[in-house]
Amino acid sequence: MSRLLPAVRLRVPTDEDAHAWHRVFDDPRVMEYLGGPRELSVYEELTARQRRHDAELGHCLWTVLDEDGEVIGFAGAQPWPRAWGPVGEMEIGWRLASSAWGRGYASAAARVTLERLRAAGVPEVVALVDERNERSLAVARRLGMTPAESYRSPTADRPVRCLRLAL
Repeated sequence: MSRLLPAVRLRVPTDEDAHAWHRVFDDPRVMEYLGGPRELSVYEELTARQRRHDAELGHCLWTVLDEDGEVIGFAGAQPWPRAWGPVGEMEIGWRLASSAWGRGYASAAARVTLERLRAAGVPEVVALVDERNERSLAVARRLGMTPAESYRSPTADRPVRCLRLAL
């Protein structure tokens, strides 16, 4: 039986969203598999980059708003941004405040992302997930993604699973 997913809204990140992302991600639990909390400047650069992606590609890592219009994180897709891993491929991703975990928001936002990417003609997406991150692996499985190759993150020196989905 499939669970009813909550309503989410995705929008292109604003300058103010850098502060919101910093606030909701300034949590060691949220950043456990991503190297720990980051400075505000990281989110200022990230939101600016996402605005450029949206203007150039028609998609990005969008800000996720819950039913009350509160920022709870991001979800979307961007070109893989690192020199290691699936270089040149389109990465789908999601990151939510811990207060939003376990409520279906990540799956709902990822499904909206997939609909938008299909409409834009993106042929395939990848997700790279720390092999210990059961929550994100579960979201990827719910999307129908299949495990593919593994990489070793040079920054965290941990195994990272690449999952793939043809659109």
